Amino acid sequence: MNYIALKMLIGDKVKYLALVAGVSFAALLITQQASIFMGFALRTGTWIRETAVADLWVVDEQVEFSEDFKPVSETMLQRVRGVDGVAWAVPMYKNYLRTRLPDGTLVQTRIIGLDDATLTGGPPEIVEGSLADLRQDRAVLVNIDQAGDSLRLKRDGDRPLRIGDRISINDNEAVVVGFYRASREFFWDPVLYTTYSRALSWSPQQRKQLTYILVKAREGVEPSMVAASIRAATGLAAYTNVEFERRTTDDILAKTGILVNFGITITLGFVIGLLVAGQTFYTFVLDNLRHFGALKAMGLGNGRVLTMLSAQVLVVAMIGYGLGVGAAAIAGKALSVVDLAFTMTWPIVLAGGAAVLVCCFIAGVLGMIRVVRLEPAVVFKS
Repeated sequence: MNYIALKMLIGDKVKYLALVAGVSFAALLITQQASIFMGFALRTGTWIRETAVADLWVVDEQVEFSEDFKPVSETMLQRVRGVDGVAWAVPMYKNYLRTRLPDGTLVQTRIIGLDDATLTGGPPEIVEGSLADLRQDRAVLVNIDQAGDSLRLKRDGDRPLRIGDRISINDNEAVVVGFYRASREFFWDPVLYTTYSRALSWSPQQRKQLTYILVKAREGVEPSMVAASIRAATGLAAYTNVEFERRTTDDILAKTGILVNFGITITLGFVIGLLVAGQTFYTFVLDNLRHFGALKAMGLGNGRVLTMLSAQVLVVAMIGYGLGVGAAAIAGKALSVVDLAFTMTWPIVLAGGAAVLVCCFIAGVLGMIRVVRLEPAVVFKS
């Protein structure tokens, strides 16, 4: 019977292709937008993941995400080091400072100051120079993209910066001593690394300047227990890498409206697939009522007929979804050259497949109801 059902489905090529095309477009829209959303969500925590050399981030309790700079007093560093369970704790500075390029162009950059003694929390991949070069006078490391160009930092408008070039950070001379490569973040401003003391000397002077305290828990001690002790002893917030990344992602998604916008688009994809598939499948059933009536007249029960219709819906859903998700993956790969935030994970593939399957079966309900109510005698009418 299922073979006959598939013959009926493929026999009407126009409606069959229309069904597959509608489902494919819905699958493309659902999986592509979900993958782009996932790409943006992961980018919000890129810097935290790639700086995860310690167990805890200690920050002011009012900090809502990684780029929410609310500095604390320098004395807090020693208080954190004195908390039971802390193996070591180092300071880190991060803030926005104006940078003037050799051609006079002003660029807003994020300056990260690493602990002078250990340089803990440095960039993930240094492609030219070394982390130790930051100990040279006025030294900075500049981030570059996959093509090797310094991000938004070019000399004379076209030539990328090179080692030895001099720039001005908040009216203080700095020298480029190396370049590093990092994954693209949600925030687009260039990032420069230097030492902690140098970053403080370049930044506007204020009473509190310590942005983060990176903490490593002693071996055998749970970081969550150390975090609770730090909160109790200092009044500061202490987050694990996962907690700080989740807090950052949740805050950015909530404040920017990205979640709502992509949610609307994904929902529209589901609705479009439902309407197109529903209308086309219902028309297909109407055109084949006499065939279904003949099968029922020959003794085929409603259960078997519904099984045939379910097989048709399942085939259309599988083929349409396969084409749609394949097109989404190809498009994501092709657009990677323009650095599209696209991350297709297996939960997206499974959830997208479930959504398309539900869409197709909802679309087939009207046709199934019409066939169940069909009287076999219709086949004998002229």
